[in-house]
Amino acid sequence: MKHPIRVTAACAFMMTIAACGGGHGGNDGDAATPPPQAGGGTPVAPTVKADDLPAGTYVVSAGDANKPTVGRYYASAGGRRLLALEDPNETVASLLRRTDTASNWIAVPAPGSDLDVRLLHSQPLTASTPDAATLAGRYVVRLSDGSAADLLIGADGRVSAGTLSGCRISGSLASGTLPGSLSVTLATTQCAGLPASATGVLVTDPSDAPAAWRLLGDDGKQTVDLRGYGEAAA
Repeated sequence: MKHPIRVTAACAFMMTIAACGGGHGGNDGDAATPPPQAGGGTPVAPTVKADDLPAGTYVVSAGDANKPTVGRYYASAGGRRLLALEDPNETVASLLRRTDTASNWIAVPAPGSDLDVRLLHSQPLTASTPDAATLAGRYVVRLSDGSAADLLIGADGRVSAGTLSGCRISGSLASGTLPGSLSVTLATTQCAGLPASATGVLVTDPSDAPAAWRLLGDDGKQTVDLRGYGEAAA
């Protein structure tokens, strides 16, 4: 998984996932305008559902068994869930998240019709929790237009903008509730394809090498998939 950051509407992708059936592998934003009820009346927001896995971190697949969609699934003991589904370019096209067992699933981008993601396969992963002090340093990221920007992570978890380009990325890292992750809050200016703000998680996974970390998040409308490369790897 060595592709740069991209943000995508993924309408066709969502339609593919919505059609998925088959076996089971054992930040609220504005939604799209929901379809009206039959016979008129108040519009009904699409229902979003996904399989519920036990607490842990997983690599999963969903969709067409002959051409499955791959993703990552993060589940906390308290019921919090994050499911990141990738497009063929290994960039996250859809994020499904749930705050706790009493909350509804939310999909970003918002689907135009009911969405029920059934997992074809799930493989548990051994995930170590990142540490801001260990991650401290300068990182380069690629934006959707192919340009580069840099950011600095401090030992205290503070994220500050670098000077490589006019794109300014800042924010903070904090302890997260999802396994193997830190929670992230970002603010950006003049960054191609990035929303002005986003929240999500930062994870470290050897499969993302040479990237040192990967940030998965959204602003309620669009997904953000950002990989950070240390100066040597960049």
